[in-house]
Amino acid sequence: MPDGHYELKGFAADNDRDTVLAFAVFHGTQSGEGGPVPPTGKSVAADYVYSMKFDGGKISHMTKIWNDVISLRQLGWA
Repeated sequence: MPDGHYELKGFAADNDRDTVLAFAVFHGTQSGEGGPVPPTGKSVAADYVYSMKFDGGKISHMTKIWNDVISLRQLGWA
């Protein structure tokens, strides 16, 4: 997805729990090679959240939360 980009929607820090959350929407169109199927020309707009746990000022654990099935359907991959 050569036009892939994200739009940051929200950012929050919980100092008591040493956790940061970032909410964004990924946008892209499968117009190039590299996917599991030939280019479909279809676009995706996928909401996602990164939950990052910090320890000593460094990320010690990170989880990405997103609905992969919806994203794959939008792209015509599933």
